[in-house]
Order: sequence, then C-alpha cells, then structure tokens
Amino acid sequence: MLETEGLLTQEQIEQFERDGFVVARQLFAPYEVAEIRDAFMAQNVDGPVPNLSETGRNGKGYDSSDPLSFYPRMMNPHAYPDLAVGPVTLRYMLDQRLYPFLRQFVEDEPVAVQSMFYFKPPKARGQELHQDNYYLRVKPGTCMAAWVAIDDVDAENGGMRVVPGSQNMDIACPEKADLRVSFSGDYVRVPEGLQAVHCDMKAGDVLFFNGSLIHGSTPNTSSDRFRRSLIFHYVPEQSDAMSSGYRTRLTFAGQPVTTIADTTDGGPCGVLQALPLH
Repeated sequence: MLETEGLLTQEQIEQFERDGFVVARQLFAPYEVAEIRDAFMAQNVDGPVPNLSETGRNGKGYDSSDPLSFYPRMMNPHAYPDLAVGPVTLRYMLDQRLYPFLRQFVEDEPVAVQSMFYFKPPKARGQELHQDNYYLRVKPGTCMAAWVAIDDVDAENGGMRVVPGSQNMDIACPEKADLRVSFSGDYVRVPEGLQAVHCDMKAGDVLFFNGSLIHGSTPNTSSDRFRRSLIFHYVPEQSDAMSSGYRTRLTFAGQPVTTIADTTDGGPCGVLQALPLH
C-alpha cells in the first residue's frame, strides 16, 4: 500500500462523495500528453490495427462516410507489448499519480483491469449515457474509471457529460440508443430530479468517476478538432467477482491478482454484456 494522505484536497473528496466524479487538473504534463497522443496517432497512421482496433477495415466493416471507421477505439492496448502503444499504455495505467485518487475513491487497493483509447475525430458520433458497472459487473460495489484527456475537451468536440448524484442509483437496464448520434447501442435515461452536465477539461486533466455514474459524450461537431482520450478501469482488490471478459487484473506494483472470481451471469438485466463503451 502506498501513502495517500495529503495528496487529495478535502474539496475533491467531498465532491466525489456528493457528485460521483472529480477532475484532477493537469495531472499529466504536456510532454506526457504528447507522448501518448503521438504513439496512438502513429499506431493508427494506416487505419485500424488488427485485433487492437475494435471496428473498421479490419473489424466490423469499413464505411468511408463514418470517421470512426478509420479511427475506431483501441481496446486494451496495454496488453500488446509488441506494439509501440503497449508499454506506453501500461506505464500510465499504473502511474503512481493515479493511485491516491483511486485508493481514496474505491476505499481499497485498486486493481487495473482495462485500458481503451478513443480518437473521436471531427464529425464522429458520440456515445449515449450509460453506466460502466453494467458491463464490468463488479460484486459487491462498483468499478472506477480514470479518463485522461489527450486534447482540450468541451461540448463542441464531443466532451464528456456526467449526471451528478446518479452514482447512488441502481444499475439501470438501458434502452436502445439512436445510432445516428451514438456509436454504441445503449442509452440510460437521466433520472427524474437530476440533469446531465458537460465536463470541460484541458489536455492532461483526469476525470475520475464512480462506475455507477451515468455518463456519456456528445458528437464531435467541430471541423478540425480531435477529442482523444486514454481511459482506464479499476476495481477494488477485495471484490468477490467481476465479468470474466476482463482478463487483466494488476496491482499498482504490477502484480497479478488471482482472488477475484469470474462471473458469467447476465448482470442486472439478464443479458450477458460486452465490454464497456465510452
């Protein structure tokens, strides 16, 4: 266990408890953001990468009218040590600057289970509101996300929306999303009395949020701005079980965790779910 006392402000702790999310401003330096951005742009220079990229010319079909066909998200890049993005992703996934926030918010030792990279080029669709633990199915409790902004993020280029207070809600069974504006098919309505708000960020900021928080993103309506992000998911070390689809389970010391059982049940809605979307 690493020392965390004094590394978070009381205001950050109180905001997370109240709203279910908090932004750590400028946690990563400009040169680190550039390292991440350049590595992924170079990896995708010729389009989707077999196995690593989820969709596109090497995945579910290429559509020249869809910006996401050339720039699909990359799933678990940390698990590809032979690719340039692999070691970079793993290093930041276990970066010690993330640890005190995760340790505080999960109230346990955090275990890294997933990484993703999103390019979200100009005119790309967004992603409708959803909850991460609908997919990870951590029991008991929930998962935690660390969402690293690689570009400045606002409503124009498809920034994140969060629903403060929704982390206290049960996991909802999603409706079908409008695929004209969302690349994913799930949609969770904003509960009565709450509202979705935009979460503007600068490159190098990190958004930490509870796995039950309803969140999503808008389409990128800009003409020339990417909205790239590097995303990590973590679970408490004392979790009893989680989805069997998440094979990586590492402590911040890089040690594998073997005590979390796999669950193959269908989750709260009775249907076996795929990996989470952002």
